[in-house]
Amino acid sequence: MKKIGIALFLFSLATCCLNAQVVVYSSLKDFAAQRGDTLAAINVEKRAKNQIMLSGGADYKLSVDDNEPLSKYLKKRCFLVKVDSTLYVSCRKLRYKKLQFGAWYAPAMLLNGSIYFSAIPLGTVAAGSSTNMSVTLGGTLGDAIAASGQVSKRVYYEIDGITGRVDFVGKEKMLHLLTRYPALKEAYIEENSESA
Repeated sequence: MKKIGIALFLFSLATCCLNAQVVVYSSLKDFAAQRGDTLAAINVEKRAKNQIMLSGGADYKLSVDDNEPLSKYLKKRCFLVKVDSTLYVSCRKLRYKKLQFGAWYAPAMLLNGSIYFSAIPLGTVAAGSSTNMSVTLGGTLGDAIAASGQVSKRVYYEIDGITGRVDFVGKEKMLHLLTRYPALKEAYIEENSESA
């Protein structure tokens, strides 16, 4: 009985993986024109915090089993991957004020013709985010310790659908985006208030 249950579980898992539609876009123009390549299956792996701290980059690693050239294509040349209804944007080519996000993929969403994704704070965004360190250390060691505090923090960025420019989504922009969702807007205001 136990073997039959395991066999049914594996069969349903394989069926779910085969039914997942994966579309790969090599550029923003291809995504806007909906010209993408369809793949049969893809592995989406959530990277651990210590992996992100040691090698940098975004939250997800996408690869294909037993197909090294396709995995390399996903790593180095793809811009956006759509797995069913979930979008993943490659941070490899993205820049915010000349700063790189690093390799791998970040979760994204399409809203009002722009792509919004969450990633680690960079530049002035990282400096503006609060850190819980009471002592500021200098030098390489101090920078590494400060950067390790940023590993678990995520902020939202916007990719303009026409120009491809990356901008930070600040409080005003977030409030504007949440105007249609009063409950989410209220929760966002409470979370980001001075008293919180």
